[in-house]
Amino acid sequence: MLCSSSSSLRPHLLLSSIGDGLSHFSKPLHPFIPIFNLGNMHFSIKSSINDLFFNKRKAGLNVNKKQLQPGKVSPCLSVPDQIARPPYVGTKFFPEFGTGSEVHDMKGVECMRASGKLAAQVLQHAGTLVKPGITTDEIDMAVHQMIIENGAYPSPLGYGGFPKSVCTSVNECICHGIPDSRELENGDIINIDVTVYLNGYHGDTSKTFLCGDVDDKAKKLVEVTQECLLKAISICAPGVEFNKIGKMIQKHADKFKFGVVRQFVGHGVGRVFHCEPVVYHYRNNERGRMVLGQTFTIEPMLTMGSTNPVIWSDNWTAVTQDMSLSAQFEHTLLVTENGVEILTQC
Repeated sequence: MLCSSSSSLRPHLLLSSIGDGLSHFSKPLHPFIPIFNLGNMHFSIKSSINDLFFNKRKAGLNVNKKQLQPGKVSPCLSVPDQIARPPYVGTKFFPEFGTGSEVHDMKGVECMRASGKLAAQVLQHAGTLVKPGITTDEIDMAVHQMIIENGAYPSPLGYGGFPKSVCTSVNECICHGIPDSRELENGDIINIDVTVYLNGYHGDTSKTFLCGDVDDKAKKLVEVTQECLLKAISICAPGVEFNKIGKMIQKHADKFKFGVVRQFVGHGVGRVFHCEPVVYHYRNNERGRMVLGQTFTIEPMLTMGSTNPVIWSDNWTAVTQDMSLSAQFEHTLLVTENGVEILTQC
């Protein structure tokens, strides 16, 4: 996923102010957002005007659970030498955001279908592991093993230094949670974000799972987030403006007074992990239309409270500023003659 801005389709980084131990960003960040490491500072992105209107969502804050804390991160897992790596693996630099969109011929479509199907199968398996007492590190190990057993590479591993094979985002974590020693607890919600690199193509998908007995407010957040994704998918077709996606998601989220995170967006995906188009999940007037044979993700993130992310000092983990719950769902889509094909479903 990317970090968004309504002013430009090209992600870039702007540090606008530092104060009270937080750095505030008002412009988009690099895909998969690693952030400058300034000691143990956390980083916050400026609240949007939307938060002013939705302060009443404070009733949905994560008051009954402990604030999420980082656990111990185990060493990176190995990948057999014969498995092909994405070009960014082993480099010290972040991959450039792809300036062109991914539009495929028939061979490319079949490769995208294969990578998408594997990603969906891995995510489905990961979901069966969600239960109180399991650690996110154990989920990462299971995901890693299934991916390499199928001859693929776990795309997050080594992307700009990301140390794990999957993202696991629990409760108030919006995205990019690093698997660690923390055990899932009864009542948690967890987003598992799987991307595989198979035969030179990435398939990208995520889902928020319920752990044990989850309260009704959290269930509703998860349910509405999934509905937002499906409603957005339903309007996609050749020639449709990408801005209609954000309008549809925002309209549905507003009905339930949930916030839509603006700083993280969908993206083109295929031979490149992140490329144009940038897909905004909130109301916007950006130009750009869907093209036959194009692949991209839609991945809305909704919150019960503030939509303002704070980045941990690990440079990856993004949590809600007020510790309210967040949920996300994601699919990789292929634009077809009659709409879109969901590539990441079993």
